[in-house]
This record gives sequence, structure tokens and C-alpha cells, in this order.
Amino acid sequence: MPVENAPRARGVDRVIDIFRQLHQARQPMTMRELIDATGAPRSSIYELVSILTEAGWLESNAEGNIFFGREMHYYGADYMAHNDLIRRSHQLMVELVAKHGETVQLCMLEGNKYQVVLSESNAQPFKISSDIGVKVPIPWTASGRLLLGDWSAEDILALIPDEDFVLANGRTIDKQEFLDDIHRAGAQGYYLTEGLSDSFTCCMAAPIRTRTGQAVAAFCFMVSRDTPMERRQMLLQELIVSAQRLSELS
Repeated sequence: MPVENAPRARGVDRVIDIFRQLHQARQPMTMRELIDATGAPRSSIYELVSILTEAGWLESNAEGNIFFGREMHYYGADYMAHNDLIRRSHQLMVELVAKHGETVQLCMLEGNKYQVVLSESNAQPFKISSDIGVKVPIPWTASGRLLLGDWSAEDILALIPDEDFVLANGRTIDKQEFLDDIHRAGAQGYYLTEGLSDSFTCCMAAPIRTRTGQAVAAFCFMVSRDTPMERRQMLLQELIVSAQRLSELS
């Protein structure tokens, strides 16, 4: 990269870092918190925040704390409207929530982590959900076992950090057991987990595939572990059919 472009590149990197820190915080941050989190010079953060605020990408509240601005919402809405899989998935998720009253999610891999891309919940007081965009260790999820079905064992173990096999409760998932789960998930075309990322939750997932058969996303129901087996089976069949509908259009 030419030397004269280096400051511009550093500026772009810092903008990206500001957005990442705000997303991870999921709430407004003070300027001091942003400076500490990014490690960037104070003057640079103040300058960038001023430019981004003027553009509507960031906003400040009455206390002067910084968060995403209205323009970011418009860009997100544009993405949802024009990404075919996201748009169709959202329509189907709304239908499933209205029909069954359970939380439905669309999940994908992001690097060596799992992320919820879309989530729709019912209006009941008790909800089971995961925050959209928050990175979660792949071994903690049913979806991760489906989305790695096309990978070799060597590539899977190279992808996932050792610490990601340790659950929040301190239990360590055996790596060979995890690989066996992936093989089983691929063979049966769905997967269920209980009490991995959340001790009260049963997650059931089915893959959304491209026309070449590659799993690119997973459709999930998040239900209570108290859910009767008969209802689980009904929801699982609905989930598999829904994922297949989305796969046929991919």
C-alpha cells in the first residue's frame, strides 16, 4: 500500500473498530469508553465521532453518550429488503411465530463463530432468544453442527479455538464427540441440543442449502426444555419443511 494511503486506511480501520465496539456493547458508550475500547488516540476518536455524527451514522444522547444513528437503520433495512434469503426467511419466521408461538432464528457462521442473523419471538412474557449478531462458540450450538457438515475433521479442529469447547457452565465438550455430532447431524438432516449455551433451552435446527447441497444457514426453534416430546417432534417437522422450502429457492 502506498505510504500516502496509510492514514486513510488507519482511519477506516478505526471507524470499523468504533462500530464493532458499539455493537459488542449493545448500548451507548461514553467517549472515554470508546477511546479505551479502541485504543486509538483521543483526538482521532473525537474527530471520527464528529464526522460520523454529522453523517447520521452515529448519534449522541442527552448525556453525550454515543450510539448508532438513524442512517444505520436505513442501511440495515435496505440489506434486509434486497438480500433474498434474509427477506424470505423473515417472512417465513413471522408466519411460524404466529402459528406456533415459539422463538425462531436464522443462523450462520461468521469466521470461527456462530451468529444469529434474524430472530423472531412471540409476545408472551417468557421468551427464549439470543442477541442478533453476537458471536457464540460453534460447539455450543445445534446449527454449528449442521453448518460444518461439509468440512473435514482436520479443518474443523483447525477452525475452532480450544477454549470454545468449554461451555459457560465449565463443562468441556469432547472434540471427537463433537465431530461425531456433526456426522450425525449431516446424516439425519437436523440436530437438537439441550442445555448447551443456555441450561433451560432446547435448540432444534435444520439446514438451509444451496442448489449444490452446501449448508449456508440454519433455521432454528428455541424452546423450553420442558416442552413435551410430542410437541418437539411436531415443531421439528415444521422446521425441516420450512428449511427445505428456503433451500429450494436458494
